[in-house]
Amino acid sequence: MINHSNENTILDDANSPELDQKKMGVITEDFLKVCDNLKEASYQIKSRGFSQFPVFVAAVDEVPLGNTLFFKDDFKTRYEYKASMLEEFLQRELIGSESEALFKENYKDPEEYCCLFVMDGKFVSFVYVPYPED
Repeated sequence: MINHSNENTILDDANSPELDQKKMGVITEDFLKVCDNLKEASYQIKSRGFSQFPVFVAAVDEVPLGNTLFFKDDFKTRYEYKASMLEEFLQRELIGSESEALFKENYKDPEEYCCLFVMDGKFVSFVYVPYPED
């Protein structure tokens, strides 16, 4: 379980200037291939009342978290994408209940940003990527 103090670090690091620019470039390049589909999935998660806090897991390797949306071969991406939400992270105790308010406070507008939980080797973090403007 991520305790409150560790989570503060993770949430504060999301998109911080210290975030490796090369890693952010890889994440963004991959994201652009699937962003329209993720935006629609986010809309569906919210409009159907599943959650107001969609989270998309972007993982290099198979992880038992979320529901698969796209395999790497579907869009020739580095990551496999899975749909999840804050509630699953709380249920699995990946975010401690004492940190729920902090997560919600730091969560960016899902109409404008995609909340990715990126798992790439030793890099594991929440990353907010803006959806491209039409």
